[in-house]
Amino acid sequence: MRTNPLTKPKYDPNSVQAVVMLAPMLIGFFLFTYVPIFYILRYSFYQSNGFTETWIGVENFVRIFTRDLPYWKSLGNAFLLSFGKLAVEIPLALLLAVFLNKALKGTGFFRVMLFLPAIISTAITGLIFSLMFASFNGIINEMLLNIGWIARPISWFSRKWSAMLVLGIASVWNNYGINMIFFLMALQSVPKELYESADIDGISSVRKFFHITLPMIGPTFQVVVLMAIVGSLKMADLILASTNGQPAGQTEVVMTYVFKYFFGYDGRTVSVGFASAMALITGIILALVSLVYLKTSNKLGHSMD
Repeated sequence: MRTNPLTKPKYDPNSVQAVVMLAPMLIGFFLFTYVPIFYILRYSFYQSNGFTETWIGVENFVRIFTRDLPYWKSLGNAFLLSFGKLAVEIPLALLLAVFLNKALKGTGFFRVMLFLPAIISTAITGLIFSLMFASFNGIINEMLLNIGWIARPISWFSRKWSAMLVLGIASVWNNYGINMIFFLMALQSVPKELYESADIDGISSVRKFFHITLPMIGPTFQVVVLMAIVGSLKMADLILASTNGQPAGQTEVVMTYVFKYFFGYDGRTVSVGFASAMALITGIILALVSLVYLKTSNKLGHSMD
């Protein structure tokens, strides 16, 4: 019996094979992403310590918006630390990527050396910088004393703004490398003919950067900044490994604050329901920040076009 070549088979073996190969990942994604979200939604309406639970309705949300000022302070610290460090981290990563994109000798070595901090665990980075900026026997204080810039050791972690400065430096050092690689990949995809034409027309390097480089890497730039914003707002392990929210909770960020209520860390009572409500509100705020950024960056991109 001859088959009509125009008739589609009942199933495509390639599609079935693809689904079977993707199934483990999709199942894991569902189990470890959507199932926890469902439980977060459920627990946010309960007073629970992980073992016993009592339905309290929206009381957790009322508490957050009316009686829990430290939550909003920790959220403000997260925004302050995130956007403060990104103002340095993104331009630094882009500048280094531009220099490394030039066909110069030794760039391969510098690519590896500049990327190395990105492979170090964030928790290890926190420990390293807490030891470097220690009040006594810290290498930074010793260097400043030796060159005569200070008369006595600085207690970096006893004041909010100096502690936040150290956290910002540590986060920039730990994260600029991966952003640099993303920018470098985008720069290598820009056609060289555009730069050659600009050279013929006598365009300066600064104008080439703003009128050729930035528009061509615009989509990558948008994604990198969005990932950096969301990742910075979710920062937790760096703070836990260095300041742990000290002094007096002034360097607490929103994720460490939620974490301590989830697990009863740092002397707090385990409150899964309240922590779930805070996590839900934080997730909504992050989604709104991402949406506003995407809308704003799209408008800026259209205006540049």
